[in-house]
Amino acid sequence: MVTELVLSAIALIGIALVVPLFMLVTTVFGPRAGGRAKNDPYESGVKRMIGLAEQKFSVKFYLLAILFLLFDIEAVFMYPWAVSVRELGWFGFTEMVVFMALLLTGLIYIIKKGVLNWR
Repeated sequence: MVTELVLSAIALIGIALVVPLFMLVTTVFGPRAGGRAKNDPYESGVKRMIGLAEQKFSVKFYLLAILFLLFDIEAVFMYPWAVSVRELGWFGFTEMVVFMALLLTGLIYIIKKGVLNWR
């Protein structure tokens, strides 16, 4: 146990020393390509924002990203279920049907509210 602790401490100290060293080496010897195009801001396909910072910006991008995350987490829950569906039996199958019904209800609600319409 002591040897594993010593080896872990050596590895941690080694990583703590090597990572900043690599960062320093790449800063010193890395390319320095600058210029007007590189320093221009670029956000969500809009090359330049003209106007005040308080101007209105469409929240549809963020809403779509949140919806993607919500429905993507569904796959995180469905994968382990699919792997162990035989061990879970009918109870596991019923639970997944309820889960998917809730997700389908949410999707129908989103479609009825017109969230995915970009007009």
